[in-house]
Amino acid sequence: MTSQPAIMAEDAIAGVMPLLPGIPDELAIWEILIRLPPKSLLRCRAVCRAWRRATSIRAFLLAHHDRQASLPIVWGKLVSGSEHGGARYKDFLAFNQRATDAQLQPVARLDQSYSLRAICDGLLILSNYKSDTYYRICFSICNPVTRQSAPLRQPSGFILLGMYLHRPTGEYRLLLGRRTYGVSPILGSVMGKGEISCYVFVLGSDQPPRYIQRLDPESGLCFLTPTLVRDSLHWFSLQHQSQSRRIIVFDTTAELFRQMRAPLLPTSSCIFEMDGTLGIYSHKDDMKVVDIWVLQNYEGEIWECKYRVELPVDEIIGLFGRREGHWDVTAVTADGDILLLLSHGHWLFYVDIDGKLVDSFHRDGQYLSPCGLRLKQTLVPHTFFTALEDHVVNASPFI
Repeated sequence: MTSQPAIMAEDAIAGVMPLLPGIPDELAIWEILIRLPPKSLLRCRAVCRAWRRATSIRAFLLAHHDRQASLPIVWGKLVSGSEHGGARYKDFLAFNQRATDAQLQPVARLDQSYSLRAICDGLLILSNYKSDTYYRICFSICNPVTRQSAPLRQPSGFILLGMYLHRPTGEYRLLLGRRTYGVSPILGSVMGKGEISCYVFVLGSDQPPRYIQRLDPESGLCFLTPTLVRDSLHWFSLQHQSQSRRIIVFDTTAELFRQMRAPLLPTSSCIFEMDGTLGIYSHKDDMKVVDIWVLQNYEGEIWECKYRVELPVDEIIGLFGRREGHWDVTAVTADGDILLLLSHGHWLFYVDIDGKLVDSFHRDGQYLSPCGLRLKQTLVPHTFFTALEDHVVNASPFI
């Protein structure tokens, strides 16, 4: 019986010479070309029409995307000097601890006025402020690999809570929030101060955001970066430390909210994805120790403090000199490894789960700051780009 990859390879290159002399096309496509990084794959398309045809089929691009590593993202924010004719910019960097050369890899350079709000399947949602008629937040979508971008005429006046793939329809959707005061024209009822109305917006749609649910202010829903696990978005609530904190969960299939139990943590803490489940890392203000909790049983909501990591802050100060100012730490996972990225000014330090300083990175004139998001690059085409007004390639927000 002929395998599915073989059938697809035959369809891709029927009637042309072998892609690589001496190598069956099935192997050339599904064992060699599919392993290339996205930028290398784009360059190889210029070799000949057969290569372009074979690497442009949607099934190939989906499989290629699945093979890409999901890498933590670091912002390099310009704080002094100017380049590019006086333009100010932010460097969008991916941290790859398995790289044999540069572990801090440039992905794109974006206009300074844009901020990263969400990433899903290699697509970025950016925001910037406009003051045409009144001061407002505007959103845009882009793919840093293909350098496509388009402003989103809708939504406007909302807070972005998250982005997700709605699997039943295959649509990419934005989860939006708006604090409601007074009378709601949509609900036709009086809303209490601080209550949050939630909406869903389909990318590429000309319809306004659809109202789905109202959240009580006591839910503690924060507007920080959510964590996607089991097709649900998760936020660590912002109740006072003395109160029992909860995890707010949004099911991206049913598009409904619920809550989960969380461990009682007396220190600063953030949620992150950890081997297909949830993790929470917490630390005190002195940045000496990071505790990492793991959700051992998702259905039973059972947590365990699995790691206690002593940060090598004193060693870092001894090696690189005493540096006053703000320290921050971010816990992420990549290829099954838990990484602690310790940032301080123009420096980024990579610390492993044993508290060992593995590497350090420095960029003159830029603050380095992990954003808690991860990028899995993609070349998969999306029709909503061309459907959006003012769709461009190699233009702002890219520099």
